[in-house]
Amino acid sequence: MQDHTPEQIDTAVSTAAAAADNWARSGAETRAALLRGLADGLQAERETLVPLADAETALGTARLNGELDRTTFQLRGFADQVLAGAPFTMTDDAAVAGPPPAGRPRLTRVRVAVGPVAMFAASNFPFAFSVLGGDTASALAAGCPVVVKAHPGHPELSRAVAALAQRVVAAQGLPAGLFGMVEGASVAVGVQLVRHPLVAAVAFTGSYRGGAALQREANERPRPIPFYGELGSINPVVALPAALAANGAALAATLAGSITLGCGQFCTSPGVLIVHDDDASKAFVQQLAEALGAATPHAMLHAGIRAGFDAGVARLQQHAGVQALAAPEHGPTAPRARLFATDAATFVESEALHEEVFGPSCLVVTVRSLDDTLDVLRAVQGSLTVTLWGADADTADNRRLVRAAEGIAGRVLFAGVPTGVAVTAAQQHGGPWPASTQPFTTSVGYAAMDRFLRPVALQDAPDWLVAARGQA
Repeated sequence: MQDHTPEQIDTAVSTAAAAADNWARSGAETRAALLRGLADGLQAERETLVPLADAETALGTARLNGELDRTTFQLRGFADQVLAGAPFTMTDDAAVAGPPPAGRPRLTRVRVAVGPVAMFAASNFPFAFSVLGGDTASALAAGCPVVVKAHPGHPELSRAVAALAQRVVAAQGLPAGLFGMVEGASVAVGVQLVRHPLVAAVAFTGSYRGGAALQREANERPRPIPFYGELGSINPVVALPAALAANGAALAATLAGSITLGCGQFCTSPGVLIVHDDDASKAFVQQLAEALGAATPHAMLHAGIRAGFDAGVARLQQHAGVQALAAPEHGPTAPRARLFATDAATFVESEALHEEVFGPSCLVVTVRSLDDTLDVLRAVQGSLTVTLWGADADTADNRRLVRAAEGIAGRVLFAGVPTGVAVTAAQQHGGPWPASTQPFTTSVGYAAMDRFLRPVALQDAPDWLVAARGQA
């Protein structure tokens, strides 16, 4: 992938800015037609796009077909939300005669599109978190043009999807600047995009280091802009003894499948397992180790991710307080799943154990009390998810456990595994730092468009303006 020049990046952003006012004033039917047209285009070109994605990512056609379905579902779902009036919601408080505080003018709180959004595509979801993924869909639904920074891990697919998007935009007679894309593997391309004075917001899905660096750039601009970064996490799973005693073997198989799903290249992959020091938990950990030892994950997306995984595994192997429970040989292309173990005190004291290992690896932390469990969760600081198996009864201990989980995670599960993020109105995909940069927002689900809508209060506005703002 050849880097786009500064002039090409400036052209892409300037063209988006030229289209921004027109698109911000567009109605629901126009926006929904574009989103549905993009979904239809992906569906129509499935037979071309899926093999292209597989050639560049080795994720397999079954996984990629499912991901394409998710992407079209997202686009159509946002179209439905637009038609239901979600971006056009407002609060209208009638005037009250008399002096304040009881008296007041008429105030109408509306939301306005922020302007051009720079969207950084992810490597591990070449459809759903890439060129026409959830960030692009939510920004367009909110009334914002998008300039995508293509991921160098799947450049040909990115170009094909971008060309599809541009054809749909042109066929609907819309401004070309609604959708643009820039390319480049160097840091400089991303930095210039974030620094561009016409970019109004940034959406990013990727590594902690990359996201933190770009967030600094967004904050250090002469006019700082919001940076919505989803940076991944270690997603603790708390497995209480009663749940393991009742269903340990099945839960071990389920957890092993979640750890190895997509070769562990999920931001919601379970990276920490918290168990008690009892017979049911020991049997469960042994069953998990056997299931992981028998697993055969596919190759990782690219050499950089593989190098990061190997470095993370080495960090755990070399830690004095960590024991390897399963230590199979690495293959030349595909890593083997890894399982390590430590105790609560070691985990809490060592910041190195709180870092995500992006790939099929999990660290078992043995605790002896609820207080130990709470200490481990607090040490995590921020996570996209926490899973609580066995916290079904209304007890004082479970209430404490739930409060602790809610304190560090954007999503708390009481059944199942964290991999697999439903696209729905109630979804929250984001958590306290370092899981994400803006824990009050979500990058998955229909509330994602709220990131790109800025509140404005209109005081004593004329009726025509209030009516225009409320039109869907």
